[in-house]
Amino acid sequence: MKSKRILLLLVPVFAVLGGCQKFVEGYETSPNDPTEVTPALQLASAQLGTFSSNVGQLARVSAVLTQGCAGTDFQMVDVATYDIQEGDNDNEWEGLYADCLIDLESLIAGAEINPRYAGIAQVLKALNLGLLTDVWGDVPNSEALMGLQGTDFFNPAFDAQQDIYTNIQQLLTDAIANLQSTDEDNLEVPGADDFIHGGDPQAWIITAHILRARYAIHLTKRDATSAATEALAAYDDAVDAGLIGPENDANAIFGTAGVSLNPWNAFITNRGGYIKAGAALVDLMNTINDPRVPFYFTPDTAGTYTGTPLGSIEQWTSDVGPYFATDNAPAPLVTYVEAKFIEAEAHFRAGNTGPAAQAHNEAIIAHITQVTGAAPDAAYTADQASETAGSISLEKIMTHKWVAMFTQVENWTNWRRTDIPDLTPDPRGVVAGIPRRLPTPLSERNTNSNAEVVSNVLTPVWWDE
Repeated sequence: MKSKRILLLLVPVFAVLGGCQKFVEGYETSPNDPTEVTPALQLASAQLGTFSSNVGQLARVSAVLTQGCAGTDFQMVDVATYDIQEGDNDNEWEGLYADCLIDLESLIAGAEINPRYAGIAQVLKALNLGLLTDVWGDVPNSEALMGLQGTDFFNPAFDAQQDIYTNIQQLLTDAIANLQSTDEDNLEVPGADDFIHGGDPQAWIITAHILRARYAIHLTKRDATSAATEALAAYDDAVDAGLIGPENDANAIFGTAGVSLNPWNAFITNRGGYIKAGAALVDLMNTINDPRVPFYFTPDTAGTYTGTPLGSIEQWTSDVGPYFATDNAPAPLVTYVEAKFIEAEAHFRAGNTGPAAQAHNEAIIAHITQVTGAAPDAAYTADQASETAGSISLEKIMTHKWVAMFTQVENWTNWRRTDIPDLTPDPRGVVAGIPRRLPTPLSERNTNSNAEVVSNVLTPVWWDE
């Protein structure tokens, strides 16, 4: 009898439980914890990571090392004096892999059903992989991003920079093929989730060709003739694809609040006095009456435009200005102006001084027009943008490129491979020269048994040898 009473008592309980099961059916999975990540979400995430990596601390470090800016307080003084330690850029190293390359690799793996997403991802992977290797030299690549496959992949080998450069060019070639796919070839096509080009495949093809030219011209120390030939071929391909002006520039896009703010603006606002305009750049632009000065810099405490001199921590000088450092100011990643300067350099190295002069002049005029909203006046044009076959020089091309590419890591790369402009090392420097790389990050030394550790910041990367 006792057992029957227990059974009868349990029957209503089971009935209630059964009813509850039906009531919650379909709600056991949180909508905020999806089991699959869409291509759109992955692309948006990877682009935001790309913006942070290319426009954040590595850009500030590059600006200080190439003396467009001066480090005037806290960690930026360490950069200015070349006191750069292994633990200083762990976040930037890890961000490139975790916030950029992982999502991009996943998108590339889906090329069979979404070749256009894969093509964009391949262009962005080439850009971010190029940033990694240009800053650190040999880095994990062919064995990277495979940790989910097991412990055998926890210690990826470092690839030689020469091999990485070959891989970058192959990525861009494959990207162009994928971007040429039709809508019908794709299960999904990118749109608003592509913050850079809005899903426009032709704009991405132009970007890919400019990057092909960029990574070709980087190799001038290895083989100047081949570098120039390949860069010109890639530039011509970009023109054939529709490159005619800055309309298809690839820019990092920012918002007006919170973590979406332009990183230059956010850093200057939150860490005022850490970094100021550098005297080398401001003095040159003042000397040639460059109309970009009030766009590049803010007035100093006296209402003029000045830079902090080398070896100084003066903070009464100008800050980075509104063109680069307002809340939602876009930041250049891959641009028409860069392509024109590459064309100018490549022609000059090939002995085509007339076309080199023309491309140089067009690059300057285009950038001033883009920054200020108006073409330079006749006096400036005659003085700075009217070079001829007999007057053009590599020094003029690379110096004006240094001015135009202010705030970009590419400036540091260009200086290392050409030593133009002629920069004097900071007299306070803890090493005898301007750094030519960053040291292998401490996190990689500690966690990767296959890490190739380089601590000397004066050790050149492969293309700089």
